[in-house]
Amino acid sequence: MKLSILGAAAAAILSAGLAHADALDRTSTTICLDSGGRQAAVHCHQQQASRLNHEADICICPAATMQVKAPLCAAGVKPPAESAAYEQARLKAVSNGSLAGAQWQGHPMCVAPHAG
Repeated sequence: MKLSILGAAAAAILSAGLAHADALDRTSTTICLDSGGRQAAVHCHQQQASRLNHEADICICPAATMQVKAPLCAAGVKPPAESAAYEQARLKAVSNGSLAGAQWQGHPMCVAPHAG
């Protein structure tokens, strides 16, 4: 009896952890932009101590930068090359903390997916 209760509890915990992993956004990522539109390093880490889920789910930008959600580039699509003109356009394209749907010279303003 105790063993079946333990098994049911373990299954519930595992499915809750997998639901959390499914809830993570795999179509965008967090970037940090300074006042000139240049990308600054973002600091991300896991909120949950789980051996099953190794994805970062909390990201923090350094002081004097803006936290922005940027779409991940689709397979075969490269992000635009960094340049002063692109940085200014990217900064102007941010809407409600996101670059979703933004374009630069006919190409999406996206970020290369993380290797991992």
